[in-house]
Amino acid sequence: MDNLYRVLIADDEPIIREGIREAMDWATLGMEVVGEAEDGEEALDRAVKLNVHVVLVDMNMPFLNGIELIRALQEQCPGVRYLIISGHDEFAYAQEAVRLGVEDYILKPVQADQLRAALERLRQRLDEEHQRTAYVRQAAEQIERNIPLLRQRFCQEWMKGQVDGNSLMEQLAFLHLPSVSPVQVGVVRWPAAEARQTILRENDRQLFLYAMENIIAELLGDHPHVLFRDASSVIGICLWQETPEEIALLLEQQISACLNIAVHAHVEPHRGTLEEVPGTYRHCREQVYEEVKLSPLVRRARQLIQEEYAERELTLESLASRLQVSAVYLSRVLKKELNDSFVTLVTHTRIRKAAQLLDSTSLPIHTIAERVGYDTQHYFSTAFKKTMGISPAQYRKNGGTDSSSAGSV
Repeated sequence: MDNLYRVLIADDEPIIREGIREAMDWATLGMEVVGEAEDGEEALDRAVKLNVHVVLVDMNMPFLNGIELIRALQEQCPGVRYLIISGHDEFAYAQEAVRLGVEDYILKPVQADQLRAALERLRQRLDEEHQRTAYVRQAAEQIERNIPLLRQRFCQEWMKGQVDGNSLMEQLAFLHLPSVSPVQVGVVRWPAAEARQTILRENDRQLFLYAMENIIAELLGDHPHVLFRDASSVIGICLWQETPEEIALLLEQQISACLNIAVHAHVEPHRGTLEEVPGTYRHCREQVYEEVKLSPLVRRARQLIQEEYAERELTLESLASRLQVSAVYLSRVLKKELNDSFVTLVTHTRIRKAAQLLDSTSLPIHTIAERVGYDTQHYFSTAFKKTMGISPAQYRKNGGTDSSSAGSV
């Protein structure tokens, strides 16, 4: 190592301290004497202040004897190594010191060759320990640098059901992730990247996927999350803090605006255990793959409903006009592809948003009714109860209920 090991000589006899100091070529040993002490209390104080690596301890010192000094230093400076200097009549104390983890002991009168050999052995052990510590530190730093990649690989295995309960908790802790289930799980898929006729080079595809991940991460902001690649064109999302209900739509819009590519996103709440997260994830994947079966017209109609559900003027006719098709045709394709009428799609969207506001705000019910597009509280309450099975007031009083009956758009 570049720096010398710092040594303190503790002995109540000045001639012994001087003899030890002068008898050794400390630099050759990779050491330097940084201090001396003539009693146990002084040795304790100086060892702490000087941050020493090695203490040469006389067993028979005033105030604190060698054993007492070692015990005190083990509490305050657990990394310090000890070499005992002992008289013949203190041999039993030296044996006790060895049981305390002392490196070696030298009997008085001190022989220079014997002391040098003991110090060389001690230096070798210190070097080995220093090297081990350096390896461990380097490994820890390497792991820390790779935490994002390790999180991605862990999530890939987790979503495939390849991580069991005990290992799951351990890995979450190791990767500095919450030890509770994600509150939301999602998927973003780029279908064009999987098309056989794609002319994208692999480098370009990877650049687009990397850009997609950056856009997703920016939109998620400070929400604790992990992004990971699932398949060649699929990015998985685990979220430990709830995002707005419309996050999937925002992801699609932002990626489209920035990269001029069409993606399908689906994010849904997870209310189960850690072991059940892969099931929620699989459902998200199924949803984005189902998107391919939808026509561009239906996808655009659904997007407009999600964006403009609060507009009282939103009607089948106004939507059809914006999409430049007839109302009859739009009604037919919505029913065929989504298995719901326009009115049902709008109602479900409004009720889902209302349930979210009831859960997360203290707004009066009449205000919530207006915010989600209803003219009167009575009409809103009727629609809410028909969809959810209970009134808005009961829903809020009960602390919310499963809104899955409100369907999805």
